Amino acid sequence: MKNTRRNWQASWRDTMLLLGEFRAPLALFLTAILGGGILYNAIAQQVGEPLESLSETIYLALTLVFLQSNETFPHSPFLQAFYFLMPLIGIGILAQGLTDFGIMLFNRRARSKEWEMAVASTFNNHTILVGLGHLGFRMAKKLHALGKKIVVIEIEPKADLIAIVQEMGIPVIQDDGTRLVALEAAGVRKAHTIALCTQADSLNLQMALKARNLNPNIQVVVRIFDDDFAQSLQEQFGFTALSATSIAAPAFAAAAAGTDITRPIVVEGQALSLARLRIADASPLIKTSLADIEQNYDVSVVLLRHDGIADMHPAGDRRLSAGDLLAVLGSPAKINILVHDSQ
Repeated sequence: MKNTRRNWQASWRDTMLLLGEFRAPLALFLTAILGGGILYNAIAQQVGEPLESLSETIYLALTLVFLQSNETFPHSPFLQAFYFLMPLIGIGILAQGLTDFGIMLFNRRARSKEWEMAVASTFNNHTILVGLGHLGFRMAKKLHALGKKIVVIEIEPKADLIAIVQEMGIPVIQDDGTRLVALEAAGVRKAHTIALCTQADSLNLQMALKARNLNPNIQVVVRIFDDDFAQSLQEQFGFTALSATSIAAPAFAAAAAGTDITRPIVVEGQALSLARLRIADASPLIKTSLADIEQNYDVSVVLLRHDGIADMHPAGDRRLSAGDLLAVLGSPAKINILVHDSQ
């Protein structure tokens, strides 16, 4: 139902854009009528067959276009030529303009970029995703699965990825995301978030600053390869700047240590994972309270399984025993320290 309504809205806006493009042939048609009327009046004055006023000659030019003139056929061959030329000129201009308009209106595939822009213009409080590479494509699928409205900008999209993304109802604008017109077309002023996923740090930063300038309240999530640079952007501009290595490395380390750990999610700029670990028989954490675990390792204990009984909200004064299963939520780096100390 939502897609149907959005398609109707996009069709209406696209038609309005087409009408705007129809202004050129319409202006040419009006110029031909006015110019023809003025020229007819000047010649008529010279050959002695004047009409009563200039407005009447302009009206005559208009009626000639539609072969509806009620005036007496003139004697001058110059004026007679108008009776034959004006219909050809006027109808020719209108026919060409209407033909082009009809082709563009009913063949939207030939104007895919304009149609995608029309669909994007119906969005509000949405996410703009710049870059449809491996990361951008996966983000698009995840956001779509979460029911988020998405507009994609990609300068050189791959045909197979475009087809999959467009099947999900996500408009793809083929343009350079560093151009203001591309950001405007994606609805940056009405967007909630912009996620910048290209492989160039400088381009991502450039687009982030332009988006924030157009929409001071937009949330910016930017992919940055340099860890220190990502931290600086987060501190100086309030961007959520993420490095793939900084997120993946702790998770890899935890997995290598034999701990089940989820992929990090970002909450208020902080990457958090959920991990499960078992307390070994000789673990130094035996008899440590859960409150001390949370305090010392800056994690949240979300589950404790003791003697086969799972407690989703364990009290802080409960103490660990050998064989206990512990589920904690925290940054991958903190979880790694906890895993190390539990061995």
